[in-house]
Parts: sequence; structure tokens; C-alpha cells
Amino acid sequence: MVEDLKGNFKNYFSSEAKAIFVVMLILVGITAVICGMRKTIIISVDGKEREIVTYGGTLKKALSNSGIALDSKDKITPEVDSNLVNGEKVYIKKAVNITVEHDGIKDTIKTAENNVSAMLLSEKKIIVPLEDVDKIEPAKDSFIKANMNIVIVRVSSTVQQEKQAIDFATQVKTDNNMEKGQQKILQEGVTGEKLITTKIYLENNKEINRVVTEEVTKQPQGKIVAQGTLGVLNIASRGDKVYYTSSLKVRATAYSAGVSSTGKSPGDANYGVTASGTRARRVTNGYSSIAVDPSVISIGTKLYVEGYGYAIAEDTGGDIVGNRIDVFYDSDSEANSWGVKWVNVYILK
Repeated sequence: MVEDLKGNFKNYFSSEAKAIFVVMLILVGITAVICGMRKTIIISVDGKEREIVTYGGTLKKALSNSGIALDSKDKITPEVDSNLVNGEKVYIKKAVNITVEHDGIKDTIKTAENNVSAMLLSEKKIIVPLEDVDKIEPAKDSFIKANMNIVIVRVSSTVQQEKQAIDFATQVKTDNNMEKGQQKILQEGVTGEKLITTKIYLENNKEINRVVTEEVTKQPQGKIVAQGTLGVLNIASRGDKVYYTSSLKVRATAYSAGVSSTGKSPGDANYGVTASGTRARRVTNGYSSIAVDPSVISIGTKLYVEGYGYAIAEDTGGDIVGNRIDVFYDSDSEANSWGVKWVNVYILK
């Protein structure tokens, strides 16, 4: 039976028909292959979409066939060498020119990064990475735009330190046991020390500010000097040095214990008795009695009266007010001989 069919087939188709049939089979196969290679993809360039039909096997070939050129800095997803998938969407972000001013130079850079931060990261071979204190304008999160100008300011600081001496103060204390003009060092002064720190702030290596602080590392020790306050009287008659604390000029009169001066006569219980209760006296080589105004010279004060000698304030008088004294003499004649004088009175130590 099979053999009969074969024979009939050979008899039924002529040689020309056979050839046509074979060609048709080949064309059908080619068409099937071509249809299998045909792909439709969508390409988005900077957000603008277009649809292309391609027979290329890879994305790179499809772009080339469609006349879409890529720069080395352009970004494309998926990878340019990847195999095409029918219906696939391809994203292309074209690189734009920007300028970056940094470290004393101005670079023109092509970038397809989204923001300033990503651009800096991708260009770290050209631009030294920023430190936390560095400044950048516009901010790192700013979107990249064509012809954008980015300025980087390098912020730094330096510290200078210097030691300086601190002078000590001198304190003068009065000493009532030393002559005026004499000095004695009670404590030597010691110089202190302070550390001065200067922090200099720089932007692009140019000073913009400086802050100076001081720290005392060693306190100075003050010098203490005792200075005498005592005046000195050189009394030639005795060859003594008499020390006094102060002096004043007074109007000096003289009195005696008699009636003409005190209104008292010998035999009177208070005859010759001073206001302080002592007996008035004139002592040539000792302390004689004088009357004073207690508001000016205190009772009991020892003095030296110019032209009279040593004295002690023991008495008062109705007319002895202010800078006045009354020196005592044993007799009226001596008192009268004194008269009225302006003399210096020295308050003794």
C-alpha cells in the first residue's frame, strides 16, 4: 500500500511543482525566524519616550540601528550589552555639562548623576572628597542641571600657641616701726605664666576669623614691700633720733599753775592738777605737761614741741581749741617769756 502511494505521489507532482514547494517551505521558515527576531521596545531619554522596532539581538545594536548615540557619561538601564526582551523599557539619562570650582581650579565636568552628592562621589578621582566642615553651594541634595556652577569652599583651621609671662604686682604695706623712706622686702615677687592659644579659621586657605583664648598655667606671686612711715627728728642737744608718726603746726601759748593762768592759788586742792588728774610739771630732760584740744590731740599723747621739748598731752583749757596748745612752765615769768608762737608739734611713736 505504501509503495503504491509513493508511486502515485511521484506520478502526481511534476519536478517543477516540487521545486516550488521546497522554496515555499524555506520562505516560511525564514519568515518565522525573522518574526522571532522582531522586537518592540520603548526608549525613555531624559523622560521623553519613543517606541522602536528592532531586529537586533542586543540593546547596543538596537540603539545603533535607531541612530541613538551614547556618551561615555550617559546612564542607561538595562546595561547596554544586555540581550533585548520584547516590550522592554529602556531608560537613558543624558550627561550634561557643569562646572565645579574647587581647590583653586575650575573644572568642566559631564555628569548624568541626579544630584550634587552623587556627582561628587562619581568624580572623586578629580574632586577631593569633602570634609564635614567644608562648604558647598548649591547644597549636596540639589538636582543637577545643565550648565550648573558648583562652588566648593575648603574650610580648615590652624592652632598657634604662645607662652607669655605674667608680671607680678607689688603691694606696699606701711610699717610704723620703720623710718620714712626705708623699705624692706617681705616677700619676693615671682613671675607667672599664661598660655595664649590662637585658633585661625581659613576658607580656601584664606583667613576669615581668629579666636584667642588665654589660660593661666602659673599664677604670679605678688611682691610685698614694707615702707616706713616714721619721721625722724635729729635733736642736736641730746644726739637722739626721735621718731614721730605725724606733725602739725599749732599756735602755742604758755601757762603756769598760778592764779593768772588757772585762777587757783597754792593750798587749793586742785592747784597744779591737770584735767587728766596728773600734776602739771616742767621737766627739762623729760616729758613736760601741755594743754591740748582732745579732738585734735588725744590726752596721753607724747609729743615733741619745737622750741619747748618733750611733752605729754595731759591738760585742757577753755581757750585751747583746734590747732592750739598751752605749754606749762613753773612760773608766770617763764610763761610770759614764751609769749605766743607758731610751732611744729610732732606726734611721737
